[in-house]
Amino acid sequence: MAKYSIVVPFHNEEENVTILYAGLKQVMDQVDESFELILVDDGSSDRTYKLLQEIAAVDGRVLVVKLRRNFGQTSALAAGFDHASGVFILAMDGDLQHDPNDIPAFLEKLDEGYDVVSGWRNVRIDNFVFRRVPSACANWMAARLSGVRIHDFGTTFKAYRREVIQNIPLYGEMHRFIPALASLYGASICEIPIRNPKRVRGKSHYGLGRTFQVFFDLITIRFLLKHMSLPLHFFGGCGVFAIFAGSIIAGLLLGMKFLNPHLDVMEMHGHMFVIASFLIISGIQLLALGLLGELQVRHYYVSQRATSYTVDRLVRLESSDERTLLSER
Repeated sequence: MAKYSIVVPFHNEEENVTILYAGLKQVMDQVDESFELILVDDGSSDRTYKLLQEIAAVDGRVLVVKLRRNFGQTSALAAGFDHASGVFILAMDGDLQHDPNDIPAFLEKLDEGYDVVSGWRNVRIDNFVFRRVPSACANWMAARLSGVRIHDFGTTFKAYRREVIQNIPLYGEMHRFIPALASLYGASICEIPIRNPKRVRGKSHYGLGRTFQVFFDLITIRFLLKHMSLPLHFFGGCGVFAIFAGSIIAGLLLGMKFLNPHLDVMEMHGHMFVIASFLIISGIQLLALGLLGELQVRHYYVSQRATSYTVDRLVRLESSDERTLLSER
């Protein structure tokens, strides 16, 4: 078992693959500890997978995970984490906007005892309007909604203890909020500044549309942090409040009818009757939704966790002495 596993997802990064591999190898050789590189091909349509194959053919410390299609960065990272064997797991992008020379700083913090070490791009070189402003807003909201006081949730460049990251189910775009999810398990979290080199090769896969996805993920994170284990406490509370308010209005209307039998309640207060009915029915539906949520939580904890990706094949050199390629389907 390696001490360190470095997980890197690639999607159409043929111009950056070999350069990043050389940089990682140089840095990790200087660290002088056992390591492995988990390189994930997330359904690339260019020569990315071919280049990864060539790297795996000459370096037994490299495992290539080829996904059947483009599942997205979160699923690619999940695939890498699931196939990593290291005591400590680092994750970074494959576009050369994360500098391998920052890795020793992550390892130093892990050795100090932290469970999660998050990178902080304190000096950004991205477009101010379309990248930096939305990112600053999203990070500000994420810090306050999650209670995890770090500056940069968006970067993939993070390091984890194996037992922490393997307890976190990843799907959607949740890789951004791993520190927030890790806080559920009492993980100790710190942040270190990292370099943010400008992309010089290949095309960026990020766009303004990601901002809206992040906004919805923030709502999800807030709910997960507060009500993941007991969704009935959230939906049930809203449902009980709605039923209580509707019952009060219905009781007042009923009391008015008893006090004045000749009063046409529907004609004079029909809108209040409709509101009361709506509140009561909505409250019952919210209670039912909370109970369904409780059933889902139970199913989650008692069933085997499903993956959000499908592996096409694994490629690794069988041994350093035998220059044969091991390929599994």
